[in-house]
Amino acid sequence: MLGLLLQHGDEISHFAVPVPSFDRPSAQGCGKLLILRRRMETTKMRAISNFEQLQRLLAEPKKIVITMHQRPDADALGSSLALCLFLQKEGHQVTVIAPTPYADFLKWMPSNSDVLVYEDEAQHEASQKLVAEADLIYCLDFSCINRVGHKFAADIQKSDAKVVLIDHHIDPEDFADFVLWDHHASSTAELIYEYIVLSGGKDEVDVAIGECIYAGMMTDTGSFRFPSTSANVHRIIADLMEKGLDHSRIHRLVYDDNNETRLRLLGFALSERLEISYEYHTAFFKLSAEDLKRFDYRTGDTEGIVNYALSISGIVFAAFFSEKDGATKISFRSVGDFPANEFAGKYFNGGGHKNAAGGRTEEPVEEAVERFKSLLPAYKEQLDACVDALPDMA
Repeated sequence: MLGLLLQHGDEISHFAVPVPSFDRPSAQGCGKLLILRRRMETTKMRAISNFEQLQRLLAEPKKIVITMHQRPDADALGSSLALCLFLQKEGHQVTVIAPTPYADFLKWMPSNSDVLVYEDEAQHEASQKLVAEADLIYCLDFSCINRVGHKFAADIQKSDAKVVLIDHHIDPEDFADFVLWDHHASSTAELIYEYIVLSGGKDEVDVAIGECIYAGMMTDTGSFRFPSTSANVHRIIADLMEKGLDHSRIHRLVYDDNNETRLRLLGFALSERLEISYEYHTAFFKLSAEDLKRFDYRTGDTEGIVNYALSISGIVFAAFFSEKDGATKISFRSVGDFPANEFAGKYFNGGGHKNAAGGRTEEPVEEAVERFKSLLPAYKEQLDACVDALPDMA
């Protein structure tokens, strides 16, 4: 069994998950149990059992691959690059492999030029070879192995490498040999910082590592607006600023480096593709494949648009529908107690966090939107209660 004990604030959670069900060499001697505790009085994490076994694997130089979910965001890419830079300082041979391309506004990150893209034909064979020859594979910011894509997942499962999962999404699958998981964490970047500290590497954190970690925490907390923005997050930021981090620079690089077509797409979405249902306190956008083509869509151009719907007064549930690659992809956002992840999982083959989730359907966008609208009446009472619980803005 893989186990994890995490204390977050006043809450202590204990999890035990089985060893992977697919064929993999025995985890004997590799750390069947990784137990970590976050202390109430400090930000430090303390190994209770078997973390030493992972550390023993890392005592000598290893071939390491770090990967993340498809269409990586700032948390996925930032976490991966931060961990890569740290492990390289420790003497390991490390490669970051992104399953798919990612947004241009993330390509400023340190060591981005060294990232391989599994889907890229020119880099696919090299990516497969690195996975096959790896001693360790770190899987960051996803809890389901197929989030890297079915072919990439199959390559990981065929590898003899030990797998380390570091993530903050709910319901992690049992595919890793070592697990660091806390769904209360603001971001995987937060967990990466704690993993580095736990490994005795706090002094190794420099500006480059700090920039990657900060970008992940900043974006996954909505610029530190979301409830997941804990005191621990702010303590980490303070640590990074003392290392020389320029936090305003990171904000500009992520949010203030738009191309013209991205802004025009946003304007079009706001003026022509926003629908609001005040009866159900819900707002949503829908963009067809033709809409995206009209504005020369590139990966990342629709990032964050769903949040504009949620910013409308009295709206507690928001969605963004986009038609890509013959399917409709959906982003869900909510406030308060409305479980966006449960809604996504029940109706749109998705999941995620309570207030931020995603889904996918093979339906055309118009059909997906109509089905979405037909589901809202069943949730009216729950949505009404969320509005009643909103703070008085007067």
